[in-house]
Amino acid sequence: MATPIIMPKFGQMTEESAIVEWLKKEGDKVNKGDILFTVETDKSVMEVESFEAGTLLKIVVPPHVNVPVQSTVGFLGNPGEPIPAVAAPAPAAPKPAAAAAPEAGRAVPSAPPTPSPARTAGTAVPTAAPVAPLPAAAAPSLFRISPRAAALAKHSVIDAARIKGTGPEGRVVEKDVRNYLQQHGYDKLRISPAAKELAAKEKLDVLTIQAADDSGRISVADVQRAIAEKPKPMSKMRQVIAQRLTQSFRDTPHFYVTVAVDMTELIAYRNQLKEAGAPYTVTDFIAEAVVLTLQEFPDVNSSTDGKTTRWNSHVNLGIAVSIEQGLVVPVIRAAEQLPLLELCQRSKELATKARAGKATPDELSGGTFTISNMGMMDVESFGPIINPGESAILGVASTKPQPVVRDGKIVARQMMKLTLSCDHRIVDGALGAKFTNAIKQKLEDLELWKRLTA
Repeated sequence: MATPIIMPKFGQMTEESAIVEWLKKEGDKVNKGDILFTVETDKSVMEVESFEAGTLLKIVVPPHVNVPVQSTVGFLGNPGEPIPAVAAPAPAAPKPAAAAAPEAGRAVPSAPPTPSPARTAGTAVPTAAPVAPLPAAAAPSLFRISPRAAALAKHSVIDAARIKGTGPEGRVVEKDVRNYLQQHGYDKLRISPAAKELAAKEKLDVLTIQAADDSGRISVADVQRAIAEKPKPMSKMRQVIAQRLTQSFRDTPHFYVTVAVDMTELIAYRNQLKEAGAPYTVTDFIAEAVVLTLQEFPDVNSSTDGKTTRWNSHVNLGIAVSIEQGLVVPVIRAAEQLPLLELCQRSKELATKARAGKATPDELSGGTFTISNMGMMDVESFGPIINPGESAILGVASTKPQPVVRDGKIVARQMMKLTLSCDHRIVDGALGAKFTNAIKQKLEDLELWKRLTA
């Protein structure tokens, strides 16, 4: 009997996944450990290996279809072996997800993989002015069109579904199509043959395409622009980020505290360390300052469900990393137990794995506080949205030379703004201000960093 290939469960709360690409096709030989397909989770693209050797007898679920976890997606076995009659799983219905920060987008806690015949391994034109859409007719529940009308609409490269039918039961007949074309000035439409052919191929309605110049003639470039503007499905990761963003901002009462940090001396010291071969970045110093401060203000290292508050004994520090598919937050667990050098090394290791798409669900979940650093993006300040399960997130802006007053004189200093987004259910204004200023004081304390890097 053929062995079913199961859609793995990547996290405790993961209910559905989609295959990105089958790396084997039906009839291919499969060795134990071969990658069968890749799966897009809400945080990364994971490779799924085969537990056994055989032949890929059947693919049940094609790419880009969300199906429930534990669904049968294919069959492995020996050529000629009977394959059970299994219908393709119905696409999973979208379900609400927990919220996340736009700069962060944190994965939910994961559970150990469920045993199955597969196992996972980490992988990882300028537009013209918008065209007002043609009004869609109130179509009957079942669209009906005569063969002659359908042929005319296809030849004219228009969307027949926009036409209100006058035939029996709302059927669109040839006369309806001709009247529609006349009403919308089709006879005055100027479109090149190549542009019309491309529009037909892409199933675009030529009446919705606007010429970019004053000539009014629709060119291939105009059709290409319309193709680029067609709605495209969001990746699973972007969908989850969008869902979490909405829920977080709706359910969590945010407020923001911003302070300006004088980074002049610390940056100069970091440059000295760099010349000596030390690996530290500014982000490492910020991360260490946050870890130290969270131990002083444990309420900020807490979470709430609106009825109870839970303090976290460990600082599981998330540091947002931008990747091609979106944003992820690798988590440094028990960061308070790591000396600065180990914190630096662990941060780099996780960021590298995240950018390569090799971070595991466990490494992308369980954070208690998040840092989102946009210092390299030339921004004055920003207020990120809090990750679910956390009470605050720190937004780090760019360090820029600014005129400041020192000893009654205006001097140029390297200033950086930190913005703490707080959950007002746990953190009040005074606590948020004290916490943020405590981070500032540590970053401006050069003797602290000399001791920590000695």
